[in-house]
Amino acid sequence: MRFINQRHTIFLAVSLAVAGIIGAYWYLHQGNIPALTPPVIIQSDSKNAPLGMVLIPGGEFLMGSDSKKAQINEKPVHRVKVNGFWMDSTHVTNDQFAQFVKETNYRTTAEQIPDWETIKVQLPPGIPKPPASVFVPGAMVFTGTKDKVRLDDYSQWWAYVPGANWQHPTGPKSNIDGKGNHPVVQVSYEDAMAYAKWAGKRLPTEAEWEFAARGGLNQATYAWGDQLEQEGKLPANIWDVKKQPFPVVNPVISAKAGGAMGTSAVGTFPQNGYGLFDMTGNAWQWVADWYGFNFFAQQAKAQGNQVILNPKGPDQSFDPADPGVPPNAPKRTIRGGSFLCNEDYCQSYRPSARRGSDPYSPMSHLGFRLVKDSQ
Repeated sequence: MRFINQRHTIFLAVSLAVAGIIGAYWYLHQGNIPALTPPVIIQSDSKNAPLGMVLIPGGEFLMGSDSKKAQINEKPVHRVKVNGFWMDSTHVTNDQFAQFVKETNYRTTAEQIPDWETIKVQLPPGIPKPPASVFVPGAMVFTGTKDKVRLDDYSQWWAYVPGANWQHPTGPKSNIDGKGNHPVVQVSYEDAMAYAKWAGKRLPTEAEWEFAARGGLNQATYAWGDQLEQEGKLPANIWDVKKQPFPVVNPVISAKAGGAMGTSAVGTFPQNGYGLFDMTGNAWQWVADWYGFNFFAQQAKAQGNQVILNPKGPDQSFDPADPGVPPNAPKRTIRGGSFLCNEDYCQSYRPSARRGSDPYSPMSHLGFRLVKDSQ
């Protein structure tokens, strides 16, 4: 496996960190932090948008984060403005996706034989094509571990499971019975796009998603404020390391912990200021943009002090931080974190957190929600 040149990565990290410090200083001392419109929840009446959507008013906000918890790819904070739009108040659910499949006979990526041409671009050059017996329908599944392990190798708790798909999220013996109101998972970017076309909607841009996720809170650490817990409880479906170490899924420990260890029904946790549920936690969400590790820094440098209007993301992906994967391998941005995110390993239940994912790789903690332009 090929690893990223360490010297190049360190140089990039230092450059972006400096950009973040400069950006933070400028905003604090120029007094140009935009005041967001107080949030008002406006539900669709089915005339302007389908039922189940809420109106996101749009406006100017500070995108990204320069906080201590922020990763390099979230920096620097920069001024962005988005137009108003409608957004699904929840993830697309299993019941909704089932209706789509029923009407279209659609077969998801996980239900098809993997295509070598889409796989090899995610691998170092020169990797030989495996035998045909390896190419079986399936998807990536969180398997966990029985005991505590070092957190520097995710292959210890993830595995490709033949027969895993949206109806069988963790493998052929699993099912979604009684989980019609849970987020549909094991759907690729391509699956989300197909559903969006059928529904007459689209995936949100990364800027639209972050604006909506913040719910009217300007630069708050979390979608609900600056404190992780509210009244001693986690206000989202994320992994509680106080009850159980990540990624341990020993049945006895899991039972004592009382954690979800999977998706929860949409609407289980409080909505944000715009009436959106589970914008962080529960399941990651596909967004429309290609993933650019340094895209925020590029935007901030190109625009200077100017507000960036409705950014659409980079023209192609770039990610030098994924060992063994070519930096220019196709990746789409995912947002929001999932039930696996936690304080010890992944703190992606923050509105500014972001990462890239192979658009043809479904996973057991990855779903989506859609938007529609407002008229």
